[in-house]
Amino acid sequence: MATVVEKLIFFVCIFFPRLFYYYIDALISAFIPAKPKSIAGKIVLVTGAGHGIGKEIALELARKGAKLVLWDVNKADNEETATEIRSMGESATAFVVDVTKTDDIHKTAEQMRREIGDVDILVNNAGILYGGELLKLKEAHIRRTFEVNTLAHFWTVKEFMPAMLEKNSGHIVTIASMSAKSGTAYLVDYSSSKSAVFGFTDALREEILKLGKTGVKTTTVCPSFVSSGMVKQIKDKLTEISTPETVGAEVVKGIQCEEEHVYIPRHLHFGLKLQMFFPLKFFRWLKEFGELGIVPQYDPNT
Repeated sequence: MATVVEKLIFFVCIFFPRLFYYYIDALISAFIPAKPKSIAGKIVLVTGAGHGIGKEIALELARKGAKLVLWDVNKADNEETATEIRSMGESATAFVVDVTKTDDIHKTAEQMRREIGDVDILVNNAGILYGGELLKLKEAHIRRTFEVNTLAHFWTVKEFMPAMLEKNSGHIVTIASMSAKSGTAYLVDYSSSKSAVFGFTDALREEILKLGKTGVKTTTVCPSFVSSGMVKQIKDKLTEISTPETVGAEVVKGIQCEEEHVYIPRHLHFGLKLQMFFPLKFFRWLKEFGELGIVPQYDPNT
């Protein structure tokens, strides 16, 4: 057991100097952003690429010269995204995949490896949102939320991360949500599923580092409300509602700068840090004052 003198030596000689070093490093990073890495020619898989945020991420990646692989359960929407990318003179291959079905994932991944190659960047974007009072949600819909929004990340990472680890190169991107950091009424199942994938990626990043694979990066994205159509009626008097195009651009910027966390809008990250210094009731009042939330939209017959 460490003595008082040993503890004092630790804090004076190791703890505080290291803390000071990381503060300086954080300040430098804030004012001198990292040089964006090139993703030209990289094979990038985007799930849920047929519409909304997934489509805009795919389009922005294509503008940077990436080679796109698009997954979606909706064939028509997915092909439309692929056609738009090809019209830009870039590469896009579309597959109809249900990310809740491991056989579907494995079969398509094998085909991709034969015909296209290993995935360099995996963007886990596919998601669903029902938007209803918890007690009114059907069990099947709650399970489906976690199957798409959470468990699918396990299956895609288990499929594509081994090649990244072998090469010590790659990037895993998780599209979470600000509701992962601040729960929202009528989104209990959604908020929970996004909290889970936030924790999933944080733990995965630490595990990758423990394996000594510093070349494999992770980025977790937490957008606030987005006008993507998932939520039919958003209530928010305080925060600007982002467009899918804005989110797509910020996600790609986060990938290129190898940011561990991306909050959209960016100022929300500062707001999260302020929570440590203000009473919890104040932030609950702020959400109530700003009417932050959604109008229930749940249809049990969906």
